[in-house]
Formats: sequence, structure tokens, C-alpha cells
Amino acid sequence: MYCSRNKIPYYFTHLFAGSRRSVRKASANNGLSPCASTDASGLRRWGGLRPTFRPYSSDYRGEEPTESYAGGYKSPSTIVKDEFKRYFQSGFDEPEVIPKETDIVIIGGGALGMSAAYWLKQRNPEGFTVTLIERDPTYTRAATVLSVGGIRQQFSLEENIRMSLFSAEFFRNIKEHLSVLDLDPPDIQFNHQGYLFLATDQGAKVMQENHRTQTSLGADVDLLSKNMLKAKFPWLNTDDLSLGSYGVKNEGWFDPWLYLVALKTKAASLGAKYIKGNVVGFTKEDIVANTGTTFLKRERLKHVHVKTDDGKVHPIQFAMCLNCGGPWSRDVARLSGIGVGEDALRFELPVEPRKRFVYVFHCPNGPGLETPMLIDTSGVYVRREGLGGNYICGASPPSSFGEPSASDLDVDYKFFEEFIWPKLAHRIPAFENLKLLSAWAGYYDYNYFDQNLIIGNHPYHRNFFMATGCSGHGIQHSPAIGRALMEYMTDDGYKTIDLTRMGFDRILDDAPLLEREIV
Repeated sequence: MYCSRNKIPYYFTHLFAGSRRSVRKASANNGLSPCASTDASGLRRWGGLRPTFRPYSSDYRGEEPTESYAGGYKSPSTIVKDEFKRYFQSGFDEPEVIPKETDIVIIGGGALGMSAAYWLKQRNPEGFTVTLIERDPTYTRAATVLSVGGIRQQFSLEENIRMSLFSAEFFRNIKEHLSVLDLDPPDIQFNHQGYLFLATDQGAKVMQENHRTQTSLGADVDLLSKNMLKAKFPWLNTDDLSLGSYGVKNEGWFDPWLYLVALKTKAASLGAKYIKGNVVGFTKEDIVANTGTTFLKRERLKHVHVKTDDGKVHPIQFAMCLNCGGPWSRDVARLSGIGVGEDALRFELPVEPRKRFVYVFHCPNGPGLETPMLIDTSGVYVRREGLGGNYICGASPPSSFGEPSASDLDVDYKFFEEFIWPKLAHRIPAFENLKLLSAWAGYYDYNYFDQNLIIGNHPYHRNFFMATGCSGHGIQHSPAIGRALMEYMTDDGYKTIDLTRMGFDRILDDAPLLEREIV
């Protein structure tokens, strides 16, 4: 039944949040096939892992040697396959064993945590151990898989633009980065349809300023006048518009679930350990820190306590801890004393869960394949979903609606009827008649300080690192954030993209780093 905007029926039911992806999940690639490249040392690298060539021996994983066609000789390619099988089998398929110690522990198995695990192990598969803790391996409430999976370069801050450019290149060449021998190559269904931001006379100046910054950094973004918008997108109502900003390249959307599976599989193949559990606390030890001018006595985090389904609490000793808890990263930080102590510890991590709704509707006469991710002046976004006249849309609620409760994932259909649909019908008249099919809710790791990433280590707990607070654009920046974390934690500084300004110090200094292109 199709209905006009003034006659919306009230029989909509809230579908299970993950159901729309069930078909895609069933066909999701759980791994990847080989993809070789050459690294700086001249050695061949398969999917990011530089294999260790070694003679075959009978004590290899406790297995008896098998006869080969050349009198017991194994070719280098066979040895490489054995190496990958060893890494992969040591990942998620063996019975879960909680380690007593690990070099790096990562809390949170979403896009940021998985990306960090991948980049750390890709840097040196045998150099250090990485253990990732996730309390819900089904990801039914995870921000990553409940997102719409968009990627854009149209930001105002240089750091965000550079991260988008890096991540777009990563997604375009994902088979090279996340390939695993003997498994199918990853396909995250990257649709390169671009983003289209719209502006009235009031917002045109800011759009032009942002465009100059974007293009100066290499982003391929076009400014479109009112007439150009109407010519390129004839289905668009341009009466109140002054300007449009259209991402020609490296913008669009992808499937978050398929991306997470590819990251998870690759990280396991490189030797990352993955355990199910809930972090319930930390233990500390006293140390003496040299500040350069004096010696200070302070605490250092030593163990993370993980509670498993059987009710047991397991202490895991670590050298470094990385908080990628997403919407719940503040809770993890509080367990370490951040936000509940004195001096630097009295400043809490300003991140909280914010619930957002995504609605799926059908319109047989709506825009076609050329439809980009449209960001209206009202803040409402819409894009097509598949090829059958289906679309998804959403928006951050204005202050007049208030923030929805984050205690559950219930969907507010009244928000669609009273706010989103009128805006859609005004901007795209074809959407005056549509059929709402389903909806789901997901979480933002909302940084209420300045809506931007917080990355790096804490000024008091120097071995406690974090990457959180992206406020809706974490998944699209996750490849760049994961690499930045790897560099910061192993090289003691950023090499590829300088994210120094996004550190926790800006919280202490009360110096927000504001992004003007928040959706």
C-alpha cells in the first residue's frame, strides 16, 4: 500500500535491527584469496603479511611431515600456505582460551578495534601479541554494523579530509590489504555514487570555504550552481538552493558487515586473538616516572579484568591497552579511573551513546541509479538502497524533538512522519508518495565536547590509549585511524596523517576542534 504524506498508516512494525542484512550476511565473505605485492625490502607480501620462509620440520604444529612430489621438499608457496593456515587456525576456530598476558589488549571489536588489530599485526605478525575483547560477537547492538556505511571527503577539518582520502584508497584496494590465502576475496559492495551536500544562500559561503580546503588536499569535489544542480539532478527541487557540493570520486557507501568480517578474518590470519567477555575493571601498580626535571610517583595500569559467560573473572596483564569501546568507551575509561580521579584524571572521556534511526522506504517513481547520498539543508539524508526503488534515510533529531533514549533500540516512527518525510517530499517531490518498509536504530559514539575523534594515550595513564568519539564517521575513517594507532603505539608518533590535534589534551585545555560538516 502506497500512501501520501498526509495519510500515513500506523501499522508499521519494528523489524529486528540486523534483519535487513541477513541475506548479505549469509553470503558474506569470511575470507579472501591471495593478492601479492612487493614491499620496501623487495620481498613478496601476500595480503599485507610478509611470510617467514623456513625449512619444513616434523614438529611443525605437532604434525607428521607429508611426502611431497620432490622427495620431501616443499616449495616456498606450500610453506607460505602452511604459515597462513597456522595463523588462521590460531584465531577464532579454536576453543576460547583466556590468555594470562598479552602485549596489547584492545577493548571493543568494532571497526576501530578490528582495524587497529589488523594494522598492528600487519606491522609485525610475530613481534608482539594482540588480544581483542568483544562482549557481543553477534554485534546486535554494535555501532559499526548498524551504520549506513557512508564515506565522504567533504569535511572542513584537514585531519578528517586526509583520513577520508586514505580510507577511500584502502577500500578501493581492499583485496590487496585484506586478502587471505585459500579464501574468497573481500567484496564490501563499495558504491561510488558520491555525496551531494546542498546549501541555501545562508550556507553558501561556508560551503565554498570547505570546498577550497578539500580540493587543496586532493579531494575531487565539484561545486554546482543552482542551474547546474537542476540540470544534473532534474528530480531535485532547487527553488530555495544556492549551491551544491558533489563528490566526484572516492565517495559513496559500502556494507559495514562485510567490511567488519573482512577485517576480522584478516586480523585472525595474522595472529590476533579474539575473546568474548566484558571488561569489569583494571588493576594498577605504582611506578616512578621521570618527567625530565623530576621524578614523580604515579600509577600504571597493569591488568584488565575480563568477565566471561561462565561468571569467572580473568585478569590479563598487558603492556598497552587500547580503548575502542565506541558508544560505551566512557564506561571503560571510568573503570581505569579516568573521570573519577583527581588532577588529569578528573576530566572524563566526553563520549556517550546517541541513538539514531534509519528508515527504509520504497518509491517506484523515485530517482534512479545516479542518486548520490543526498544531504539536505535540513540535515536529512537519503540514498538509494539496491536497484529496486528502495531508499534509506535518516537525520539527527533537532532540539525540538530532543534526544531519544539510548537505553534500547526501539524505533520512533513518529519522527519519520513529522520531521523526515516532510523534508524529503519538499526536496524530492517524487517522495510525496512512498511506502515505509522497515527501520532500525543504531548508536553513535557521540563526542559531546566537539563531535570529533579522540585518539592517542591519556596524559596520566600513559599506557592507556583510545580511539573514540567519531560521532558518526568512525567506520569510514577506521582504516586511517587503525594505521594511525599502529604508528603512534609502535613508532611513538604519527607518520602517515598527523592527528596530534585530536588528542585528549584538547579536553584538558578546553580547546574544542570543531567540524562544520557534521551529518
